[in-house]
Amino acid sequence: MTRPTRVTVDLSAARANLRRARELAPNSKLMAVVKADGYGHGIVRMAGAFADADALGVASLDEAEVLRRAGVEQRIVLLEGPFDAGEFQTIVELNLDTVIHSHRQLEYLPDGKTPNSVWLKVDTGMHRLGFDPCEFRAAYERIASVVPEVILMSHFANADDRSSSMVEQQSAVFDALVDGERPCSLANSAGLLGWRGTHRQWVRPGVMLYGVSPFIDTIGRDHDLKPVMSLETELISTRHVAAGESVGYGGRFRASESMPVGVAACGYGDGYPRHAGTGTPVLVNGARCRVIGECSMDMIAIDLSAAPGAQIGDRVTLWGAQLPVEEIARSAGTIPYELLCGMKLRARFVETDD
Repeated sequence: MTRPTRVTVDLSAARANLRRARELAPNSKLMAVVKADGYGHGIVRMAGAFADADALGVASLDEAEVLRRAGVEQRIVLLEGPFDAGEFQTIVELNLDTVIHSHRQLEYLPDGKTPNSVWLKVDTGMHRLGFDPCEFRAAYERIASVVPEVILMSHFANADDRSSSMVEQQSAVFDALVDGERPCSLANSAGLLGWRGTHRQWVRPGVMLYGVSPFIDTIGRDHDLKPVMSLETELISTRHVAAGESVGYGGRFRASESMPVGVAACGYGDGYPRHAGTGTPVLVNGARCRVIGECSMDMIAIDLSAAPGAQIGDRVTLWGAQLPVEEIARSAGTIPYELLCGMKLRARFVETDD
């Protein structure tokens, strides 16, 4: 038998999330973001699930080449643009769109054969990528002189916090630069779900398509989203620990009373967060239990007090439909994006499509 740690990817849930995004922005075209190996779900797998999207967003030419080799014919957008001048030839050959966000990339743009569409990125306040507003006009005119379609875009710094006023501030900076007739894109997942005024001709959902909330205070099902990924394993050991005894590396957990303890075959070598310490929830045969002690490379220890009859081979859910990944991320002091992307290590992937 192979190692029992497995990731289940629910393709029907992914398609339902895509439909939900369409419902929220019915008048916009939709770019489904599949960068970082489809947020850890498998880039080719998720491109297939999002076949009805108007475009797919990737971070690099390498990712785009993987999709084209797999036979994906959808419109593909390079969200970080070319990393050197030589990439423009491949961009044209593979019929890709590309973002241009810097003067260096602008210098790469050939006067001859160019992409059919370039997405011009403006820095409206995040100060990561994009042209300064005062540089926008010159950059636009240079691109428009050789490219058939220019789509204007920016990115929000903290749309995940709905109490912030920065989304409105960035939107105002953007709208002062452009007129309503030009194709534009502002809304990421958070913008799409929480800031209807940011919907433009294009929206760019990412994490919401995988069933995860982009907001700091909600989970996916609060927004009618379905989790796409489940992480499960099995118990490989059970024992009783007496009061006062410690469990795991460093003895950082010490039992306050006699308790049943299980060991599950999953650790940071599988992508489970090392900092998900004592108190992080897990489900054992559906019963809510807790991690205890330090996460090891291959194993975690679980307090089985809530599942005293658990035995070797019983199912352990680390996140999924009944245990939101957002909750695990908060326990580990991280974000769900990191947990999903970490699943590329060694876990076995299984697809469902109900």
